[in-house]
Amino acid sequence: MEWLYNLFIEHSALQAVVVLSLISAIGLGLGKIHICGISLGVTFVFFIGIVAGHFGISIDPQMLNYAESFGLVIFVYALGLQVGPGFFSSFRKGGVQLNILAIGVVLLGTLLAIIASLINGINLPDMIGVLCGATTNTPALGAAQQTLKQMGMESNTPALGCAVAYPLGVVGVILAILAMRKLLVRPQDIAPTQSEDENQTYIGSFLVENPAIFNKSIKEIAHISYPKFIISRLWRDGSVTIPTSEKILKAGDRLLVITADKDIQALTILFGKQENSDWNKEDIDWNAIDNQLISQGIVITRPELNGKRLGSLRLRNQYGINISRVYRSGVQLLATPDLTLQLGDRLTVVGEASAIKSVEKVLGNAIKSLKEPNLVAVFIGIVVGLALGAIPFTIPGISTPVKLGLAGGPIIVGILIGTFGPRLHMVTYTTRSANLMLRALGLSMYLACLGLNAGAHFFETVFRSEGLIWVGLGAGLTIVPVLVVGFIALKWIKLDFGTVSGMLCGSMANPMALNYANETIANDKPSVAYATVYPLCMFLRVIIAQVILLFLLS
Repeated sequence: MEWLYNLFIEHSALQAVVVLSLISAIGLGLGKIHICGISLGVTFVFFIGIVAGHFGISIDPQMLNYAESFGLVIFVYALGLQVGPGFFSSFRKGGVQLNILAIGVVLLGTLLAIIASLINGINLPDMIGVLCGATTNTPALGAAQQTLKQMGMESNTPALGCAVAYPLGVVGVILAILAMRKLLVRPQDIAPTQSEDENQTYIGSFLVENPAIFNKSIKEIAHISYPKFIISRLWRDGSVTIPTSEKILKAGDRLLVITADKDIQALTILFGKQENSDWNKEDIDWNAIDNQLISQGIVITRPELNGKRLGSLRLRNQYGINISRVYRSGVQLLATPDLTLQLGDRLTVVGEASAIKSVEKVLGNAIKSLKEPNLVAVFIGIVVGLALGAIPFTIPGISTPVKLGLAGGPIIVGILIGTFGPRLHMVTYTTRSANLMLRALGLSMYLACLGLNAGAHFFETVFRSEGLIWVGLGAGLTIVPVLVVGFIALKWIKLDFGTVSGMLCGSMANPMALNYANETIANDKPSVAYATVYPLCMFLRVIIAQVILLFLLS
């Protein structure tokens, strides 16, 4: 039975893999259980790790540190890649507001921690540890420990406070979000809706009745009109054609126009009259409308097209087809000439069958090739992200440099590569299933290691009177700021529930709560809001942990 002992008990690389795999498998299995409609999902891996650590199971410390760090890096980098394409547009529309709200969560929690330390007589390093656990922020804990070391003080005391408060820090955000959903949100407010992106497409039918555009070409009309639009079909004298930019419009022409929802009124004034046909219904048979024209979705799979502008391909002029819509990450984009294409974009092409076959050869449409992710971009991004996280930033008045760390650096680089990679002709496309696999694998490793590390002294600390106080304070530091700022965001500022949930998860640096939000909200708004506020909040929490210790203990 020595082989069994070596497999599960004796420290080795093999033993570490076996233990972490078992903890992850058991935790993920139990995480599928729903109690009162609530499932902790991958978060259960953390609790199984605590139980394993409590019963004396451990792995080599260096292996533990490596697996924890690598899992965290994989998770946050994959998350950055996923939300990157929508990150900056979200920031332009409401990111400043979201970050202000998230900063409110950070500052309110920090203020409550300082007040609790003064009232209850808990020494500040322990209280900082409780705050780090309540906000599930291990990078801030590491920064606090490094600061204590530089000040010549005991650096291990915050770790136990973090471990004690961490479980309720994970669950507390989920419970607070659930409470807000039950008490403050109507069911129809969280029903699946179409994206509210400013480029969300709308299909409208117009009748040309404005004398100002009679006998003018579409190109001339586009120059005098500020809204962007695409004329997909033109009805004239009973026949349907795909107009080129040189096509002359005449009185009585009927136009099928693809534009942004917000520009419908302006285009109604431009063309003269909007007809009542609802062309946005998915059950409309386009082939029945056009006898000779067909509509087909074609996926861009040729790497050399990644990062090129749609207009540079000159598909309409060469093949007589029209591209009406572009689908990217579940969002419909307006197919304007200056749209930067990305590998994996799905283009809706309208034209004759022979022309569409020619366009298909140009764009690729080899779906199988997309199933092989470009791992070079993944590993390069991880290296660049770790390098960014290791750069020390000097803050005036603080002797200890501040770093973004293992979490802040990779997610920032993931966002940047996901957004700007195609413009640099870098292939960053991964299928949704591949991205989910990376995130789930990384998060499971990270949580299993955290649980093992905290489990050894967890129960004995919790059931002491001091430990119970820490648990209660940690729960308050988790729930109170989330509920206060969540109420303001929902009822005063009138933000949607998905965005508020993601903002609160990001402000608390809580990927487990984000996972719960993503499973219960049928859109990507939580992930986009999470990534919008996460980098700044992570940076602030790391700074604040050091600032409090430096200014209040020196």
